[in-house]
Amino acid sequence: MDTVDLFLHPVRMRIVHAMYDGRARTTSELCALLSDVSQATVYRHVGHLVGGEVLAVESEERVRGAIERRYVLCRGKTVIDADTAASMSAEDYRRTFAVAAATLQAEFNAYLDREGADPIHDLVGFRQHALWLSRDELAGMIEDLRAVIMARAGNEPSPERVRHMFSLTLFPGEALPSQAPDA
Repeated sequence: MDTVDLFLHPVRMRIVHAMYDGRARTTSELCALLSDVSQATVYRHVGHLVGGEVLAVESEERVRGAIERRYVLCRGKTVIDADTAASMSAEDYRRTFAVAAATLQAEFNAYLDREGADPIHDLVGFRQHALWLSRDELAGMIEDLRAVIMARAGNEPSPERVRHMFSLTLFPGEALPSQAPDA
């Protein structure tokens, strides 16, 4: 399974999100984190991620006669590189966006279904904005956003920190001037 196909499933994406803090976890721990997903489904997708070398076995321990594995995320394998992105067709982008949207919906539903979920207290937000930007202005905005995100991306888990999901979707809402039909 190639990198793009490996990530084209919301459960696999949610497992990657759950593992991104660098902690080693068992499939049982992942099942607890993804309580809305069946145990068999979590085990199957962990197998796919191990096969794709996105998850690696950190350790094994015999527990009540069974082998319990602890997995870690291989972060370098979670990135779709520029060459792969450039080779994707419009249909590949369509499928990838659908999975990203489904993953976001599943994560949001899991949050709302948790006991004590409080969107106001938890500063939950989602907005859409229409911005008119030149290519240079867009590139500058992307650079600014990247700097803001990367300044926090190295934060380690701690008792006062909670994992937050941050999603950004950016695309032209109309034909670019160079693509506009002749008048």
